[in-house]
Amino acid sequence: MTAGGDQIRILEEVAAMVRTCTRCELCRGRTNAVPGEGATNAEIMFIGEAPGYNEDKQGLPFVGAAGKFLNELLESINLDRNSVFITNVVKCRPPGNRDPLPDEIEACYPYLERQIETIDPLVIVTLGRYSMSRWFPNERISRIHGQPKRVGERVIVPMYHPAAALHQGSLRATILADFERLPMYVAKAKEDRDKFDSTPPSANQARLF
Repeated sequence: MTAGGDQIRILEEVAAMVRTCTRCELCRGRTNAVPGEGATNAEIMFIGEAPGYNEDKQGLPFVGAAGKFLNELLESINLDRNSVFITNVVKCRPPGNRDPLPDEIEACYPYLERQIETIDPLVIVTLGRYSMSRWFPNERISRIHGQPKRVGERVIVPMYHPAAALHQGSLRATILADFERLPMYVAKAKEDRDKFDSTPPSANQARLF
């Protein structure tokens, strides 16, 4: 795990690279790139799909209507934006809010990977199908939403994007129910990581194979 001061420095460096990035064509149409924001030592990291109109204007993630619902969801489990980290798989707004393309996701992935490594969250919540695809390839969000998957010492939880509830009101209760279980997943992930950290190195190595 990266030390606190180093975490801040690395995340600031990543953000600076994102803001000047020209790795894909999305850089041509952006007003602001959106690196992400939140706690550098967050236990939960939320990964959405791509910035929208409001995010592009402000350079911040989830500040539009979907962001307001995300704030409500966080409040429902006694959290706020300052205690988690929020970002997207794509850091610049696709034209007309279209879905991100595979090459755009790949171009941004080194930034996302560095953020994950630096923050080292216990739980990653993927918001939407493009966010979940790296950990749940060829799956449907309607089938696996809210079902955690352990990847190494980390837990990945696929969830509907908050915007889905804005387009389909019946999903609101589903998303709220999925969020209600998040504190339980975090507690279990923390317990498991503590057990792993307290196990002698030789035993940990044996468990990896």
